[in-house]
Amino acid sequence: MKKLTKKYAGFKLAAAAGLLVFALLLSGCVNKKAAMRRNVDKELRGVWVTTAWGLDYPAEPSVSAKELSRQADEILDGAKAYGFNAVFLQVRPCADAFYPSAIYPWSKYLTGQYGQAPDSDFDPLDYWVTEAHKRGLELHAWINPYQVTRSEGELEKLDKRSPALLHPDWVMEYGGKYYFDPALPEVRQMVIDGAVELVEHYEIDGIHMDDYFYPGTDVYDVDSYAAYGGDFADVGDWRRENTNLLVQGMDQALHEADPDIVFGISPTAIWANKTMHPEGSENTTGFSSYFNIYADSKKWVESGWVDYIAPQLYWPAGDAEHDFTSLLSWWSELVAGTDGDVKLYVGLAAHKVSDAEADSPWYGGKEIAEQMKACKENKYVKGTIHFRYRFVRDIPVLQQILQEAWK
Repeated sequence: MKKLTKKYAGFKLAAAAGLLVFALLLSGCVNKKAAMRRNVDKELRGVWVTTAWGLDYPAEPSVSAKELSRQADEILDGAKAYGFNAVFLQVRPCADAFYPSAIYPWSKYLTGQYGQAPDSDFDPLDYWVTEAHKRGLELHAWINPYQVTRSEGELEKLDKRSPALLHPDWVMEYGGKYYFDPALPEVRQMVIDGAVELVEHYEIDGIHMDDYFYPGTDVYDVDSYAAYGGDFADVGDWRRENTNLLVQGMDQALHEADPDIVFGISPTAIWANKTMHPEGSENTTGFSSYFNIYADSKKWVESGWVDYIAPQLYWPAGDAEHDFTSLLSWWSELVAGTDGDVKLYVGLAAHKVSDAEADSPWYGGKEIAEQMKACKENKYVKGTIHFRYRFVRDIPVLQQILQEAWK
């Protein structure tokens, strides 16, 4: 992994001028709506709506306000009909936005081109918030903190307002893709400011982050470590602290902006395996957030830096590497120590029911039904979030399982 060169610095002056104009425009078009504050005792019934690659929304990129509105209505109507009460909409799939932002340019996943706005001054996020609340649904803004591009060859196509082009020294390359360097205070502040911008301009019900932190264990961050890692003998501890600083900073800034906002993260299923860490989970040997992406989700919960944690428990009971039963028990014990201050929502794998063969535990939704039952019977589980909308829409047996579980 290497730092990005200064190759793109020439864009900086023009882009900065555009950024000022855009910020002025944004300040004049705020239209706040009433938030949906769910009763804390009410079960969360959430669904992820993915915008990257057109997986859920939009089906195809479009600048048409009419078409983008129509597709949003279709998803929100479906979510309501299937029994969900919360939608987690991916509003920043990369260093881009599904809303007018003073920090990030428009997403190519929305309109097909970096920096291209929808027509008619259409604000997709404002529409989603308004229409979700009309239907009695919460709307949580799901953001990706550090990813700049999701495929090779994309960097030169970014809009000139992209922070990655304005600040090439903030960017690292890894496996042909680009990421902001989590070690840099300026990067963490940008991510925090972007989240606060959302809270200040939209009556969203929460800020939700996924588990994209460090992209791997072999990142090349020698220069950053030399500049900022002096207090850490172990580079892994230093990287985890960088991620901790982001999470702690998000918690503080978001609740200063709105004391009632809900902030949570959806980490990968395994914090650490017991074979590698004495406090890790039994009967697991798979990919762990603590060691593989330097994300100490256990510390976030224990420190109260999140209002909820939503681990992605995407494997069946009895799985050799990621046993669902063991992981559910581990996360339950973790939140039990917070005396209710941090809620546990379980992320479930609706997508694994699709194309499951007859010998698979996922076939016919059997595993999902069992997992829903286990979550319902666990006093520490306060709800579930399902990945993702289109799979629920396209698999009638999933709709039946959810409605039966939520009777």
